[in-house]
Amino acid sequence: MGRRGVNAREVIPAGVKLFSVPEGDLARHPCFRYLLGLEGFARSLRKHRNITLLGSTGSIGTSTLEVLTHLRDYFSVSSLSANGNIDLLEEQVGQFRPRSVAVLDEEKADLLRKRLGRTTEVLGGEKGLLEIAGRDDSDMVLNALVGFSGLRPTLRAIEAGKDIALANKETLVVAGEIVMEAARRHHVRLLPVDSEHSAILQCLQGEDLSAVAKLIITASGGPFLGYSTSRLAAVTVEEALNHPTWKMGAKITVDSATLMNKGLEVIEACRLFGFPPEQIDVLIHPQSIIHSFVEFTDGSVKAQLAMPDMRLPIQYALTYPDRPSAPYRKMNFTELSELTFRQPDHRNFPCLGLASRALQMGGTAPAVLNAANEEAVHMFLEGTIPFTSIPEIVSAALEHCTRQDRVDLEEIFRADTETRQAVRNLVESSSVPLHTTSVRQQASI
Repeated sequence: MGRRGVNAREVIPAGVKLFSVPEGDLARHPCFRYLLGLEGFARSLRKHRNITLLGSTGSIGTSTLEVLTHLRDYFSVSSLSANGNIDLLEEQVGQFRPRSVAVLDEEKADLLRKRLGRTTEVLGGEKGLLEIAGRDDSDMVLNALVGFSGLRPTLRAIEAGKDIALANKETLVVAGEIVMEAARRHHVRLLPVDSEHSAILQCLQGEDLSAVAKLIITASGGPFLGYSTSRLAAVTVEEALNHPTWKMGAKITVDSATLMNKGLEVIEACRLFGFPPEQIDVLIHPQSIIHSFVEFTDGSVKAQLAMPDMRLPIQYALTYPDRPSAPYRKMNFTELSELTFRQPDHRNFPCLGLASRALQMGGTAPAVLNAANEEAVHMFLEGTIPFTSIPEIVSAALEHCTRQDRVDLEEIFRADTETRQAVRNLVESSSVPLHTTSVRQQASI
């Protein structure tokens, strides 16, 4: 079972503070309550922990299993899940021996059930995914699912009192306030797996949060850094998937190329740490060595540096606050020829600005942004639309979204469904490559 209601002062030795804020500033810094909750972790490696891994066959999932192999003396795998890659999932079952697995594709779940026999329980569909997310036989759930599909399992795990290691940023993008409130209500610790948010968490250790001036999230710029709009119109799927520094799944790699990924990460940072949008900046850093900065009111800046390897933030989330040794490539500063920075190109990469717009609008706008983007990226990967139509479709979707103060889960799910259908209708009705004007005229979102 996940630990509930741990008092930080009962765990952290007297005189040791990971975070400090004057009492009077607590209301002004809601992030402090979240970060103080992280102090309540008992030292992770003092007891063996059971992990449920959602999305084990994807890029983050396979990297997580590499980390768990290295840390096998401290962790066991309780459950795994996959969308439909049952061949790889079967291999993982043979290596990690989970008690149960869930396959979203029910037909493939039936096939895997026949292959595994009685050795491992196989559950199918979203019902099976939610079942393993909330089971009592794990201490932590690492959510590596892609896109909006990660929201329900995250909430189910929170309701079951599980600590969460979150790689599924869309959970916080579309329903961040709801998710963070649920985490506080159930005394759950939610740790970021994204390298940028992991870096921010590390930079905030031991700091007075009232002295934080801004968070600076870095972006590689993707494979099309410096491209003009006309050049972007001709890029191929293969080129978009050829990221210069990171090895990731297809959807997030395209999001990196459009800079939408960075826009989603700004929203995630607002929800996770409680800082307002005006205190969060984005800076292009092509080498992907500095993963984020924190600037303080006295002008000092802290940065977290590491090689671009997702296994490092995954391990930090799993073992926080410990830092066990890792067999991954270490920094060698004599081999670094340069560390360069530049401002984002908002004109040719408008997705970053669209995400900021959705954040300012609030309500269902982030859900509309996410749904339109997921559909557009899927269509680009299938060859249905050109690369430059992705931000056009997202922009059209947001134009038909009204500003709201607070929304519930039902409204978020409805906005997601309706936006996806409207985007599909729009593209199906277009007989020519999409342009901004035609999208805005035809969209009925």
